[in-house]
Order: sequence, then structure tokens, then C-alpha cells
Amino acid sequence: MMWQGEWRDAVWQQLQQPLDLLVVGGGITGAGVLREAARMGLKALLVEQRDFAWGTSSRSSKLVHGGLRYLQTFQFGLTRASVRERERLMDEAPGLIDSLGFLLAIYSGDSPGRWKFEAGLTVYDLLALHWTHRHYSAQDFQMLAPHLTVTRLRGGFRYGDAQTDDARLVLRVLLEAVGAGAWAINYTKAVGLIRDASGSVTGVRLQDLVAGRTCEAHARVVVNATGAWADRLRSEPNCTQRIRPLRGSHLIFPAWRLPVAQAISFLHPIDRRPVFVFPWEGITLVGTTDIDHQDELDIEPAISPQEVAYLMAAVQSQFAPLCLQIEDVTATFAGIRPVIDTGKDDPTKESRDHVVWQENGLLTVTGGKLTTFRLIALDVLSKLRSLLPDSPPADSDHPVLDPVNPDSLIGTGLSETVRKRLVGRYGARAPALVQAASPSELEPIPGTTTLWAELRWAARSEGVIHLDDLILRRVRLGLLLPDGAGALLPAIKAICQPELGWGDARWSAEETAYLDLWRACYSVPDATAVPDWRPELEEAQRARALGSHGHRRFRKVALGLGLATLVATAVWYLVSRQRRER
Repeated sequence: MMWQGEWRDAVWQQLQQPLDLLVVGGGITGAGVLREAARMGLKALLVEQRDFAWGTSSRSSKLVHGGLRYLQTFQFGLTRASVRERERLMDEAPGLIDSLGFLLAIYSGDSPGRWKFEAGLTVYDLLALHWTHRHYSAQDFQMLAPHLTVTRLRGGFRYGDAQTDDARLVLRVLLEAVGAGAWAINYTKAVGLIRDASGSVTGVRLQDLVAGRTCEAHARVVVNATGAWADRLRSEPNCTQRIRPLRGSHLIFPAWRLPVAQAISFLHPIDRRPVFVFPWEGITLVGTTDIDHQDELDIEPAISPQEVAYLMAAVQSQFAPLCLQIEDVTATFAGIRPVIDTGKDDPTKESRDHVVWQENGLLTVTGGKLTTFRLIALDVLSKLRSLLPDSPPADSDHPVLDPVNPDSLIGTGLSETVRKRLVGRYGARAPALVQAASPSELEPIPGTTTLWAELRWAARSEGVIHLDDLILRRVRLGLLLPDGAGALLPAIKAICQPELGWGDARWSAEETAYLDLWRACYSVPDATAVPDWRPELEEAQRARALGSHGHRRFRKVALGLGLATLVATAVWYLVSRQRRER
């Protein structure tokens, strides 16, 4: 079933049927659970109170990575699982998940320095069984990243990871679940849990935020995959709050103003947190922050002036020759990470691993990484076996995404690069997208790699309810083009208004709402509200310069021992793991 025509009514009529599984939350975690449940033949429904991927899953850092940072705490199992899932996704969905080279700059006085990074990257590649990293001298490193600050540059590393369009990944997973017999509906709020006499959860009371209707949906199992909202759904008297919402914000620059051919990771000059800059969809993305999010969760998150100052300090320090200013930033976005609160003072030190727990028939899953969404889904379904004893076991050997004929678009006149991109993002539906387009719509929208045809297809077949669904998530024009693609709205209207069936009054209202939203949450805050980061940056740089002259020999010996220990531990882990798997 596709999200076309009167699809909402069709889904709503099914809600009276008893379900095996009801998933609340339409991000990547919920989508992954729905996909695996559909593979098992379960009668499954997913509901989302906003749009699909509205929350964290369209506001991530767009990286599909193995979690290099987990090696600092010797979490070899988590890193191994992540790098293997990364490799699998790149193999199965080229055009949606693609390789991304990472440059890791090292400066005199940095801690950690070269040898600790050498240790981490060696283990990283060992766990992936794929050697990608190499060290470069300062002179060679400048050839790879010509706009870097070169003062005290001692060289750096290059290694391999991957990137994606996070919202398109969610949509492809959901559409494949729907194609396998599941149901998914957006703008449908879970307003409360239904419990039996013993207090066990047996369903959810739902409200259609489009049509205003309500109903009760009953299921053998309810999965709470609402991320940062998880405590709200599971809330009951004396319920302990477990979620710590953390905000990660990003700046977007035009690629011509901050040109990078691959990702560049470095330590923030003030607090030494890792920061990255990388090319994505024709723009350059800078991130990310990691702070407690104190605002109401139902309000769309936005970058704060303080976060703008923090990220501007990073890019000005690392790319001094470019003389970047706030006026160069074309857009921003912020996402909320749902992590389990363990009471750590520093938000960065909270674990990003996923957790699953059951409370009176409600299974809650939160945390985790975009990269490992399939493993999280399999973990959830394995824990459901006690509640669904007659269900078949989940099969971990299935492809993550449905196989698609890579030659399905040959003969369309599209270049190989465009064909790969469409097949990756739209899977088996890519040929239908091309067939629905007029010849002129198979051209890219100026300044992007997005085709005009993708707008028509999204409006016709991808469950668009509001204009921001279309411009911010189905396609990413609101992030990629100046002023949220405001100059293109007349052209977008000509293509999409007939497909959506909106009258002129409805379109005008949607356009106004979208532009107001973009200015409030995706534009740059007023420059006068942004603190001056320069004094603190200059002080940090002076301190760094003074500290770079001492204890170098001691650090090399200590880190050399650390390297040997870390690599030896990783090899032991791999050998032990292989023996167990035999």
C-alpha cells in the first residue's frame, strides 16, 4: 500500500482490528522495528504524532559511522557491530549510504595526539576487517585540506566512514515495511495507554491530528519508540524519568564559502570536544554541540545564540584563511538526542548505546545510533518473544533494505550518478518516480542534486500533510538553498499543488506557516544576540601554544604503551569472538 489518495482513511479503518504489534514513534528506530515485524509476518502498525522522521531522525549529523569514540572506553563489541553495519549498509544502498573520507587534523600540543589516534584507528580498522586509515605529514595533509589553519599543524590521518540522508533512510525503511503488509500513519498522536484490570498495556488511544477523529487501537504488544518523548508515553504514577534530552546543533555554509572535499574532524579549540566539517548534498555542514535541552519537547528545536558562537569559534580557528563570518551561514538545524540519564555532569559522557526495557507489557526502546537501527530492531523483537510466543524468530540474515535492480533506470536518459541516487533513496519505487515526471522535471533543481521530479513524487505518493514535510524531509531544499528555498516556492507550487489537492487558500496558509517555521528554527539567530567568542578563543589558543612545549617525550612513551595495549586487547577480542562464533 502506498501513501496515495485516501490512504489515511484506509489506514484508519484498519485500526479497529486486533494487532500483534503497535509501534509508537516514526523515527529510524520505530521504522526499523516495523520493518522487521513485517518480515516476520506480524500484523503491525506504526503511528507518529508529527511527520515521519520529524524528530531526531531528520536532524542527525547525517553520518553512518562506527563510533570511533567508543574505543576510548574499550567498547569493542559496540564498535565492531557499528562498523559491520556501516559496511553492510554501504553495500546494500549505494546512493543512499555512501562512503565518506574523514581527515583528522593533529596540531602541536593536541591531547590526544598522533599515537593515541593511531591506536584508535588501527583498532577501528581491525574491527571492520577493512584497512582504511593512513597518516600524512603536515605538508601532504595541507594538500588534502588546503584551507586549514597551518600554524602548529603536525599532520593528520585519513580514514573511512559513511554518510546518508537520514530522513530518506527512514522513509525507505517505512515504505518497505508498508510494502510488506504493515501500516504506518503520521500526524496520529498516542494520547494514552489502554490497560487491562491487572495494569498491563493492551493498546493505545489515538487521535488523528488531521481529521480530529479518535479511536482505540488494541495490540498484543506496544513498543514505545518515541525517543526523547519516551518518558511521556510511559508516564504513570511514581514513574521514574529516565531520558536526558541533549541537543546537537549544526551550521550550514555554502560549499563555495567553506569548500571541503571530504570530512574534516578536529578538536574544538576551547573545550577539546571533537567537531567536524563535511560536504553533504552540495553544502558544507558544521557540527555539533552537545548540551542539555531545556525547552519544551513539542516545540521545534532551534540552535541557540551560544551554540552559534561555539561552532563559529571552531570554524574560525580551524579555517582561519577563509575569514568566515556569521553572515556566511545560510541555515541551521538542531536535533534532540534521547540518552539515558545516569547523572553525569558532562552531557558528552552519557552513553549513546541503546536500551530496551519492559514495564507491564509496554516495551520501551531508546538511545542508539542511526547506523545500528537494524540491530536495535532485532534486539527489540527478540525481547518480545515472551509476549508473542507464537511468532517466528527474527532472521538477522535478511538484507537491511530490499534488494533493488541497479539497472532499473537504464534507458531513462539519466546519468549513472543520478540513477544511483534515485535507486538508493527510493528503492523499488524509483522507476515509478521517473515515469510520473515530465521530461523537464528530470533536471536538477539549480544549486542541488535534487530533481524536480522528486517534488512531484513526494507530493503524490509519500504522505505529505504539510508543506514543511515536503521541503524539509521528503526533499531537503529547506536546508540546501538560501532562505529555505523561498525563491522556489512558486515553481514548487506549480508542480505540487495539483498533486496535493490544496486550494489557493490552503497553499497560502501552508506557505506562510513554512516560512515562519524556517525563520524561527532553521535560520541564523540575530547576530546581535550571539556572544562574542573571540576573547575566549584567543585565550584558549594562547594557553594551547604555551602547553605544547612540555612533556612531549613522556607523552610519546605513555601513548606508545597505550597503543600496544589497545591493539593487543582488540586482537584478543577478535580472536575470542571468532572462536565463539565457530
